[in-house]
Amino acid sequence: MALRIHEAWILLFIIPALVTPAAINHEDYPADEGDQTSSNDNLIFDDYRGKGCVDDSGFVYKLGERFFPGHSNCPCVCTEDGPVCDQPECPKIHPKCTKVEHNGCCPECKEVKNFCEYHGKNYKILEEFKPSPCEWCRCEPSNEVHCVVADCAVPECVNPVYEPEQCCPVCKNGPNCFAGTTIIPAGIEVKVDDCHICHCHNGDWWKPAQCSKRECQGKQAL
Repeated sequence: MALRIHEAWILLFIIPALVTPAAINHEDYPADEGDQTSSNDNLIFDDYRGKGCVDDSGFVYKLGERFFPGHSNCPCVCTEDGPVCDQPECPKIHPKCTKVEHNGCCPECKEVKNFCEYHGKNYKILEEFKPSPCEWCRCEPSNEVHCVVADCAVPECVNPVYEPEQCCPVCKNGPNCFAGTTIIPAGIEVKVDDCHICHCHNGDWWKPAQCSKRECQGKQAL
């Protein structure tokens, strides 16, 4: 019994010596990910976190360097926590801007429409026009239309008329006023019936005529 135990110990020391490195199957021991080599030509990029910063084109910048991440970005400083970028207050874009470029830190207006729009029509800058007989307008450089409306004087008659292309009414028959329902010219006394003679107030054409009663001709005839 003692002899068998001694032979078993000898076999334990001899068997490992007979196993060569070539007999070990490497598939049974997968290598770490860092030790694996690529079987194709794919590039493996370094990890620059905490060491530098990379822009949109793949350029690497050292810690503390100032750079632009992309053509339309604001400037940044490379830090261990990543890029720290400027955030400026960009000027407001004109509401009538028709072309905006984003090629820098702030958007820029490259083209503002060079005309004014008024009641569905377009006018050139500094162009003057009359949308109606009583309005005079101009297209300002700010693309806004400024207008002046004519202030008509009170007509000197009770039956003014509007002529084509004229803003203010005109008294074609001169100044006049009402004597009852009859229109009489100003400046003279008018006998409106057998008993009354009327005349218009001087300057107050909108007031009824001032009339005086005379002896009626019909009574004289009796």
